Amino acid sequence: MMRLNQYLPKEFWNFVTARLFYTLGLRMISTIVIYQVFHLANTYMVGIAGLTEFLPAVATALYAGHYIDTHNKKNILVWSYAFYLLCAICLAVISLPQLNETAGTKVGVILGVVFATGIIRSFAQPAANSMIAAIVPRDKLQKAISINSSTYLTSSIAGHATGGLLIALAGISNAYFVSAALIIIAGVFAIQLKPKPPVPTERKETTVQAIKYGFSFVWNNKTLLGVISLDLFAVLFGGAVAFIPEVAEHILHTGPIGYGFLNAAMDIGSLVSILLLLMMPMKKQQGLKMLLAVAGFGLFIILFGFSKVYWLSFLALAGAGFFDGISVVVRGTISQLHTPDELRGRVSSINMIFINSSNELGQFESGVTSRLLGTLPAVIFGGVMSVLVVAGTWFKFPNLRKIEY
Repeated sequence: MMRLNQYLPKEFWNFVTARLFYTLGLRMISTIVIYQVFHLANTYMVGIAGLTEFLPAVATALYAGHYIDTHNKKNILVWSYAFYLLCAICLAVISLPQLNETAGTKVGVILGVVFATGIIRSFAQPAANSMIAAIVPRDKLQKAISINSSTYLTSSIAGHATGGLLIALAGISNAYFVSAALIIIAGVFAIQLKPKPPVPTERKETTVQAIKYGFSFVWNNKTLLGVISLDLFAVLFGGAVAFIPEVAEHILHTGPIGYGFLNAAMDIGSLVSILLLLMMPMKKQQGLKMLLAVAGFGLFIILFGFSKVYWLSFLALAGAGFFDGISVVVRGTISQLHTPDELRGRVSSINMIFINSSNELGQFESGVTSRLLGTLPAVIFGGVMSVLVVAGTWFKFPNLRKIEY
């Protein structure tokens, strides 16, 4: 840590710490919501919950990107954390055992809160992503992205595992209250960041023109478009999160603690690969390695679909996460290096639509295919499709496999 501090500014560590606690709370909430909705309803409703978060995120993301590019990014981040805190408290209150509401009522309130978090995330994530390049010198960007990604994954692992543990030890409502406390800590560190005003530009344009220009920039930049498309479809089909509660309970026969660790398995694998990349950064053929990594992700999802024992399922998800971690670092670096400062908010928002929100859309896709095919065939189908996506990208975007930085 001391050695890294010699190269990266103190503000970066405040930024990373804020993201650590925010992601810890966010992942705990996500884990608890999936578990709670599954037990109040079924796997299909878990998919509906994913769609409920996806739709508002997509609907507001393009405007959010323009807003981020034209306003103080720090203020946007702090207010996003404040609103997410309010959502966590609402979930905790509706889950109090003293409230004798029906399962349908509770699910309805949860979906309403999840809808609100989709809007919040459309501002919070692009604002945070667009700040990194303003905090860290360009020659240290790859290292900063790796550290930021490893911090995110560490907190994500802890959030998934701790969410399951708290459900078992303290109950669902108290688990939400703990998540709220973590988001408060994140806000304390975020407030210490320096203001990040918009980059001055001579371009005068309306909101609609600004949004169209950001979208046009991504569409005409085949490198960015290829990276975004690859991850969109790989995550869309390869997302196994929606299946985990059902697999844990009905196939692997484990309780909430086992569910929590199984939910964290992919993040554990990703953390291992990102830490390895921190120690041994890729020097060449990054594009080719990214494509091979996404194919490896799909193959391990297929293995998860065939598994009937806990340890193999855990290792399969960890293996998928390992390869996903490699592609995360390459994608993040390519995106930062190919985006001008004045467009970072809009490009980050488009990334969120096609990448981050694909997790929720993938969760919905998983719920639908689970109902149509059955749980394990749906998992296998998703893994096969992820591999086919790589094959399609190989031919559609040939320059992507030649990228080096």
